[in-house]
Amino acid sequence: MGLHENSRMDALLNQLTRANALFLIPILGLGGSCQNGYHVTGLSSPSPFIQRFINSSWYHRYEEPPPPHTVTLIWSVIVSTYAVGGLFGALSIKCVTGLVGIKKGIICNSLVSIVAAAIMFSSKGAESIEMVVIARGLFGFSAGMGMGLHLMYLGEISPQKIRGKVTLTLATFTSFGKLLGRFFGLSEILGREELWNILLIVPTCFSVLQLLGLPFFPEAPRYLLIEKGDQEACKKALQSLWGRGDYKQEIDEMLAEQAAINVVRPKSTLEVLRDRNVRWRLITVVTISSCLLLSGMPAISIFSFDIFLEAGIPAEYIRYITLGLGGAEILAFMFCGFIIEHTGRRVLLWVGLGAMSATLVLITVTLTLKDYVSWFPYTTVGLINLFIIFQCGGPAGTISTLSHEIFIQSDRPAALVISGIIRWLLFCLLSMIFPFLVSALGSYCFVLFACMAMLGSLYTFFLLPETKGKSLLEISEAFKDLTVCRKSFKPDKSVQTKL
Repeated sequence: MGLHENSRMDALLNQLTRANALFLIPILGLGGSCQNGYHVTGLSSPSPFIQRFINSSWYHRYEEPPPPHTVTLIWSVIVSTYAVGGLFGALSIKCVTGLVGIKKGIICNSLVSIVAAAIMFSSKGAESIEMVVIARGLFGFSAGMGMGLHLMYLGEISPQKIRGKVTLTLATFTSFGKLLGRFFGLSEILGREELWNILLIVPTCFSVLQLLGLPFFPEAPRYLLIEKGDQEACKKALQSLWGRGDYKQEIDEMLAEQAAINVVRPKSTLEVLRDRNVRWRLITVVTISSCLLLSGMPAISIFSFDIFLEAGIPAEYIRYITLGLGGAEILAFMFCGFIIEHTGRRVLLWVGLGAMSATLVLITVTLTLKDYVSWFPYTTVGLINLFIIFQCGGPAGTISTLSHEIFIQSDRPAALVISGIIRWLLFCLLSMIFPFLVSALGSYCFVLFACMAMLGSLYTFFLLPETKGKSLLEISEAFKDLTVCRKSFKPDKSVQTKL
C-alpha cells in the first residue's frame, strides 16, 4: 500500500512539474510574438483618429492645416517606423544572447516595451507626432528582438518529438495578438478617439507579466549544455519544464551538436553569409519567409479597415468583420498544430502558398467587379477569410518551426539575425508603399501578392527537403545533398581537410 501511495505521489509530482512548461509557453507567447501581432492590427482601428491627431498637431504647431499628401506621408512613416525598429531589434539578437543569454535577453526586452508604452501614452497630451514615431520605433525594436528570442527559447526547451507543436505556438500567439488588437479596437472597448493612445499600449501589460514571471523559470536547456557546457543543469532544466525522465535522446542530440560546434566554432553574421555549407539553408528560410510576407498578409492586417471600406462594406460593420478574421487565424493555427507532426513541413508550405495565390486572384476579381455585382463585397470578405485560413493553417504556422530546425546552434543566432533583417526590411517597405500602391494599382495590387505566393509554393515544392522527425544534424545533411542546376551543396574537400 505504501509503494502504491508513493507511486501515486510521484505521478502527481510529475504532472505538477510538467505543468511548468504549460505556464512558461503562455508567458513567452504573451510577452513575445503576441505583442507583434497586436501592434500589427492594433493600428488599423484607430487609423482615422491618428490621422486627425496628425492634422490637429500640425495645426497647433504651424497654425495651418497640413496638405493631404503630408498627412499620408506622416501616417506611412508612423506605420513603417515600427518595421525599422523591428530591423534593429533583429540585428541585436546575437549580441544580446552572447552577453546575457536568452532568458535574460527576453527580460531586458520587456523593459524596452514598457519604456515605449510610457512615451506613447504621453504623446497625445504633448501633441507630439515625434513621440508617436519614437514609441512605434521602440515597440518595433521590442518586437524584432522578442520574436527572435521567443523562437530560440521555444526551440531550445522543446523535446524533439513535439518540437513542431511547441514552436508553432509562436505563430499562434501572433494570431492571438492580432485578435486582441481587433477586439480592443472595437468602439465599445477602446476604439474611440479619446482613447487611441491607450489602445496602442495595451500589450505592455503582458511585458509586465513576463518581467515578473520569467525569472522563476530555467534558462534554455540547449543553451546551458552547448553554450555553457553544463550537462547537469541542462537535464535539470528539462525535468523542471517537462517532468521527470532522463531525456537521453534530447541530451545525445545536443552533445552531437556540441561536438560539431567544437570543430567549427560559433559563427558571426558575416561568416554565416560567407559559409557555403549554410548558404542553401539561409536562402531557403529567407525566400520562403519573404514570399510569405510579400503575399500581402501584413498589408491586409494593417490596412484591413481601408481594404473593406474600398470593397464597399459599411464602416460600422468593418471592425466586427476584422474581429472574425482574428478568430479564423487562431482556429487555423490550432488546426496546423494538430497536423504538423503528421503531415510534415514541406506539404503544408507548398499547398498553403499555392492556395493563397489562387485566393488572391479571386480577391482581385471581386474587388474589380464590386460595382457591378451587389453581393461581391461580401464575397471579398469570405475570400479574405479563406486566404487567412490557408496562410495560417500552413505556411505561417510552419515557417517558425522550419527556421529553428534547419540551423545548428553555432549558426542559428546569426542566421536568425540575417533572415530577421530581410523580413523587417520588406515589412518596412510594404508598410510604407502599400497606401501609394493601392492608389496607383487599385485592386490589381493583389495580383503582385499572388505572384509572390506562387513563387514561394514552387520553390518549396521543388527544393525544400522534409524536416519532420529529423535531428538538427540530419536536417543539415539533407540540405547538403541538394543539387540545383547540377550544382551540389556538399562541403568542399578543402574545408573537410581543414576540419
